[in-house]
Order: sequence, then structure tokens, then C-alpha cells
Amino acid sequence: MPLYKTITVNDRTKVLIWKIEESFEDLSEGISLTPHCRSRVDGMKSDLHRRGFMSVRHLLNEVGYTDHDLFYDEKGKPHLKDGKKISITHSYTFSGIIVSEEEVGIDIEMQRPKILRIAHKFTPIEEYRTLANDDAVMRKLTMVWGAKESLYKSFAEKGVSFLQHIYVSDFRLDALATSAEVGYEGRVEKYDVWFLEFEGFTGAYALINNHH
Repeated sequence: MPLYKTITVNDRTKVLIWKIEESFEDLSEGISLTPHCRSRVDGMKSDLHRRGFMSVRHLLNEVGYTDHDLFYDEKGKPHLKDGKKISITHSYTFSGIIVSEEEVGIDIEMQRPKILRIAHKFTPIEEYRTLANDDAVMRKLTMVWGAKESLYKSFAEKGVSFLQHIYVSDFRLDALATSAEVGYEGRVEKYDVWFLEFEGFTGAYALINNHH
């Protein structure tokens, strides 16, 4: 069971990351799915997606939940029946969850040079021209993208634009933390964001900052 990493953000918030090395069959053992999730997983064409989906159920087990404790609202945002907040992500060979009593979001992205081509769609690219080399630019852009993705999941309003409505404060590449703000149709939320880099992937997780 490759639980890859557990991060205690504070006494109310935990991040868990799974490295997906098992087959779908092995991951399915001992996992009971709701009919809704069973049909979702049966409909997945990609073996990697199916394994990612099942690995998330193992992460839930690690923090004392099962698939039956999880439900999705009309926006597709996951919730836990006991009222705790949850966010879920998977990318290729890693999956992750964050569980908290506050609003949260999480995202894992593979680091790829392609991000340099699409950067202008989600961030003012000029900010990153000063970095030492393309590798540093790629790493930082992947962090910004992951941060915005996790904020988008937490804020959960259709119509939010990564470029226009989500602002990530600039940060030093080695700082691995920043603050951010999402503003849309009169609603503004501030967040704290943290990053981690592992095996060619970038994780970002956001926790709402209610103390502003």
C-alpha cells in the first residue's frame, strides 16, 4: 500500500498522497463503492484513471472514510457526510486528498514543458521571464497552475476564469508557499497555498484564510 506522503497542515487539516503502483484488481480489493461510483469507474476507458479513482478510495480509508461517506453536489464538488471539507486529485501515477474543517482544494500536476505554451491563458507571463532558465520557469508555472486549479476546485463557481478571477501572489521558487485570492461576482475569498515537488510532479494545496 504505497501511501506516499502524509502532511499535517494544522490540527484540523491533513493532506495524503498515494503513489499508484498496484493493478486495478489489487486496488479494488476490500473497497466497497456506491452504485454511482461503481458506474463511474466502469465507464472509464483508461486503466490509469480507474486505478487513480480506486487509489483515492484507499486514501479515504486512511483517514477513516469510505466511498459511502462521499457525495458530490450539482457542481461536481465532493463533500463528506460528516460536514468536513474534502478535495481530490489524481495525475498519472499519483493521487491526493486534502481533508479539513475549513474550505480546501488540492491539485497534482506532472511537470511538462508544454506549460510554457499555455501559460498566457492562466497567468500574466511577464512575471516569470526573469527566472534563471526554462526549467525554473516550467516549475514555477506548474506551481501557479496547480495553485489556481486547487483554488478553482475550492471556490467552485461556474464561470470563474483562471486569468481574470484567481490571483496568486508572487513567491520565490524555493519558498514553496504563497497566498491567493479568488474574486467572482461580488464574492471574495482569501487562501493560503503550499507546494511540494516530487518525482517530476508538483502538488499544490489551498486552505481558506478566514482571518483576513
